[in-house]
Amino acid sequence: MRYYLDAEFNGFGGALISIALVPEPGGKPPFYGAVACRDPTPWVAAHVMPKLDIAPISYDALQEAFADYLAADPEPVLVADWPEDIVHAARLLVTDDGRRLILSAVRFELAEVVNFSTAELSEVPHNAYHDAVALRTFCMARRHAHMKEGHIK
Repeated sequence: MRYYLDAEFNGFGGALISIALVPEPGGKPPFYGAVACRDPTPWVAAHVMPKLDIAPISYDALQEAFADYLAADPEPVLVADWPEDIVHAARLLVTDDGRRLILSAVRFELAEVVNFSTAELSEVPHNAYHDAVALRTFCMARRHAHMKEGHIK
């Protein structure tokens, strides 16, 4: 199944703050989780932290919940609009002592996002869940348009 992925993090290259996976329609419920951000950058403090809308849990608990969510799917495909989202999702699947938390194959896809803007399309920009929903809507509409034109992608 395809899951649309978004993550919020503490500035470019910064620590993960929140992550969401929104499956294609007809799938299971979405996944959304967050960890505490001890020293947010000024931009993150102003634009991300007020929009979390979820209580933070420990990073270990987030890793376990994320892996458990994906483990039920034998071939998950995580679709993101930004490479760093993929980095954070992949990092959640490996413990600090080097254990892999999910045994099934996981594919990552970096979506073509010409004309995609979470600031314009997300119901709550800079909230990982709402941004993932916006990405899903955008990608599915794009795929539908390509199918109507005879270009299946």
